[in-house]
Order: sequence, then C-alpha cells, then structure tokens
Amino acid sequence: MVSTAQAAHSRLLWSGCSHQAPVRHFSTEKDTARVEEPTENEKKLTVEVEELRKEAAELTEKVKSLDDKYKRALAESENIRRRLTKQIDDAKLFGIQGFCKDLLEVADILGHATEAVPKDEISDKNPHLKNLFEGLSMTRQQLNSVFKRHGLETVNPMNEKFNPNLHEALFQQEVANVEPNTVVVVSKIGYKLHDRCIRPALVG
Repeated sequence: MVSTAQAAHSRLLWSGCSHQAPVRHFSTEKDTARVEEPTENEKKLTVEVEELRKEAAELTEKVKSLDDKYKRALAESENIRRRLTKQIDDAKLFGIQGFCKDLLEVADILGHATEAVPKDEISDKNPHLKNLFEGLSMTRQQLNSVFKRHGLETVNPMNEKFNPNLHEALFQQEVANVEPNTVVVVSKIGYKLHDRCIRPALVG
C-alpha cells in the first residue's frame, strides 16, 4: 500500500509537470500622448490670427503717425492764431499811423506859426495879433491833446543821449562841458505811436 505521504508527493510532481502558469505580455510602446494633426478650420483660424496681428501692428503705426501729425497741426494752428491775434492788435493800434503822419505836417505848421509871432507884440495894443496867436495856440494844444489820446507822443530829446531808434543825426559838433553823444540841437521834433517811432527827431 502507498502511504499518504507518498500520494501527496506524487500529486505535487504531477501538478508541477502538467500545470503551466499564465504569462503576462507587456507592451514595449511608450505611453505618450499622440499629437493630432490640426484640422482645416484650425489652420484657417491660425492664418486669420496672424493677419489680424499684422493689421493691428500696421494700424498702431498709422495711429502714431496720425497722432504726431495732429499734434503738429495743433501747434501750427496755435502759432497762426497768435500771429493773427498780434496782427489784429497791431492793426488796432497802428491803423491810424498813416493818418497821424499826415497830421504831423499840420502840427509842424501850427508850431512854426505860433513861434513866428513876436512875443513882445502880443498885447492888448495889438488885439488882432493877440487873438490870432491865442487861436493858433489853442488849436495846437487841442491837436496835441488828440494826439496823446490816440497814443501819439512827441519826441523832443534835448540834452538827452542820442538814440538811433528815435533820432536822426544831421551833424556833429563839440560842445564844452557836454558828454559825447548828447543831443544839443533839435531841428525838428519827432513822434512815436505807442512806442513805435513814426518820425525820428532831427538832431545835432
């Protein structure tokens, strides 16, 4: 008889010879994500995005250029406005310059007429001459008042330093105890309109 231990040993040997363990097969491919090819719509969108970027860059440059031109135009218009404003102001101030120059001759004649009257003959014994002198003096005074009211002032530089902007030298001479370039003779008074010389004083 076969013992129990021998029977068990026999079963083990049979099972080891006849039983085959299952074999697992592993894939050798790497588990990486597959990159899918872009679709036609995606390609079109990419192209459109690139075109929009280029268009945006071009528009940005145009905006910068137009902004620069706009600022330059503003500056130029402001300069023009200032020049026109100054010209208008000058026209208001100096628009009567030609008229004033014509009246200066009248003022000169009145001045010569009053200065030509002998002062010792102006008395009640000679009423006609006295009345004429007083009339000429009043007319001259009124004319000077009108000149002053409109900004026209006389230039009588006696004993003043010579100013080439207001004076015109007729001659030069040496005078004792007088500094050089000092006006010692005024042959004809000058006039200025709002500080602009419209007739220089003739001096020596």
